[in-house]
This record gives sequence, C-alpha cells and structure tokens, in this order.
Amino acid sequence: MAKIAFFDTKPYDRKFFDEANSRFGFEIKYFEPHLTPDTATLVKGFDVVCVFVNDVVDEKVIDILVNNGVKLLALRCAGYNNVNLFAACDRLAVVRVPSYSPYAVAEHAVALLMTLNRRIHRAYYRVRDNNFSINGLLGFDVHGKTVGVIGTGKIGKLFTTIMKGFGTRLLLFDHFHDEQFAAENGATYTDLDTIYREADIISLHCPLTPETHYLINETTFKKVKPGVFIINTSRGQLINTAALVEALKSEIVGGAALDVYEEENEYFFEDKSNTVVTDDLLARLNTFNNVLITSHQAFFTREALTNIAGTTLHNVNEFFQGRELENGICSKCDGHNPCPGKPENRICRKTLKKNT
Repeated sequence: MAKIAFFDTKPYDRKFFDEANSRFGFEIKYFEPHLTPDTATLVKGFDVVCVFVNDVVDEKVIDILVNNGVKLLALRCAGYNNVNLFAACDRLAVVRVPSYSPYAVAEHAVALLMTLNRRIHRAYYRVRDNNFSINGLLGFDVHGKTVGVIGTGKIGKLFTTIMKGFGTRLLLFDHFHDEQFAAENGATYTDLDTIYREADIISLHCPLTPETHYLINETTFKKVKPGVFIINTSRGQLINTAALVEALKSEIVGGAALDVYEEENEYFFEDKSNTVVTDDLLARLNTFNNVLITSHQAFFTREALTNIAGTTLHNVNEFFQGRELENGICSKCDGHNPCPGKPENRICRKTLKKNT
C-alpha cells in the first residue's frame, strides 16, 4: 500500500481526502506546514508527496524528496509554476489536477465583479451598523458594457457564457482561437491592445508563463480605458501589484477584484488576524475602498474539493498500477513551452510512465 505525505493541509483537505481514500485505501499522513527544505525531511518512508499551490518545490526540495525515496509528486491543484520541472526530470514523476470545477472559479469571478461594482461588501457592513445611507454605493449597469476575457480555456469560456447573459459585448484574447465558441456566444477574438482600449471590465483567465508574467503592468495601464475594472482569479503574478496601486491612486483603474496576489504564499489560507501585515503592497491594496480581495477561494466549493481529492488519488493509483499518467506533467521541458512532441498544446500534456 502506497504511503502519501500531504503538506499544507487544512481540516477541509482531510475531510474530502479521507472520503475519497475510502475507494483506494492509501496510507495517508497529513502535515500542516508548507513543504520546504526544512519540512521535506518528514517525507522519509513515504512513496508520494502531495502539495498545494503555495508549496515551493524547488531543486533543493526535489533533491531531498528523491534522496528519501519519494517516487511521485502529486499536485492537488491545476497550476504547477511552483515546481522546478527541470530538477524533477527523470527523477520524480509529477502529476496534477488539470480541472476540478471550472464553474467554481468562473462563478467566483462574476461574484467578485458584482460585489465590487454594487459595493455589496460595503453595504453589508453599513447596514450591520444601522447605517442605511446609500451615498457612495453607486454602481453601473453591467448590461451593455464591454468585457474583455483574457484566456479562453474552460474557465474563461464559462465566464464568457455567464457574461453573455448580462447582455455585454464580449472581446476575447487567446493564442488559440475557438471561433465556433465565439460565434455561438456573440463574442469576438481580438488583440490585447483592443481589449485594453475598449473594455470596461477585464477578467484574467490565463495560466502563468514567462510570457504572461506581469501581463498587466505599467505599460498596460497607459493603454486601458479610464475607470476599467480588473478581475483576477487566475494567478497573482499576472499583475504587477506596484503598477496596479499607482493606477488605482491615479483613478485609471476604477476597481480591482483579486482572488490571487503575487506574494500570497505567506498570507493566503492562513489566519493572520493577530499579526501585522508586513507586505506593504498588500497592506496598501487593503486601504482602497474600490479593491476587493479574497484569499484564493475561487476554487472552494464542495464539488471542486470532491473532484480534487478524487483526481489526486486516481493519479496516485494510476502511477502505482504502472499506467500512463493522463495528468502527468512532462519533465522534459519547462512545462510552459510547447512540448516538442505536441507543439499544438499550450500546456505540455506528455504522459509519463512509472519508473520500473
């Protein structure tokens, strides 16, 4: 029976993974700390290490895992920019959960937009304090506005279809066009500059790659429509936060709704209510009344957690059965560039087999 060490776990992780494991029977040990060079020594005697988005699996950590006999790194998330795939090459198989609930993330992006626009969060606290004034809570009709969707994978497409229901004009950007989808939803693929220039609302749904790192930056804010709303439920480093702060101060950006933050590792998913936030940019963002931040919770639905647990343990089972890993990440490339064997793929999906 394979032994799995889970890092960065919370009570909800244990609940859903214990339920899913009733079908597999793996021996599971949950650790609360993040996986780091210091905590990596805990993996001795385990066959698999399972990590989440804020565990940094760099070369040093991979060396420790391999030297302690770990055979498989299982990510219980879709993103893998926190893993040094070069260091894992031919030494450690890596699997992920490519899709758990695109509905969860797309719906959360819409919830952020509507909450920010109609100032629901501010209104809630006013009424709780018996303040029934609506002064300062003015929003706008989303109907008739232009929405730019950057990234049209599963989540981006679902967000697009929801925004179609609001009666918006839809502009899409992606290196891989799905013209049939666009036609069916009254949307148009265009370039980034057109989205920046014309969109009232921009929502980010693209992966973090060297190309998209700081996609939204100081130069971008010189091109955007004044008063634009920025929604990010994808990856924090898509936005240069310092540039965003300046754009908010100058009122170039009318509002920002963020479920991710570029330096979130130290804060998100943790209770820091009794400590001082020393991240000056995060603290500054929290001073704006037109900024709404949630703590990387877009994925957080019952359906998503059920799928994450089921797929993660399925991946582990496939590995130890010696089968091809449909959710394996190719360690022959950096995971961002197209796989030499499949140049049409945005994300390398080359399968790996168990080393025997």
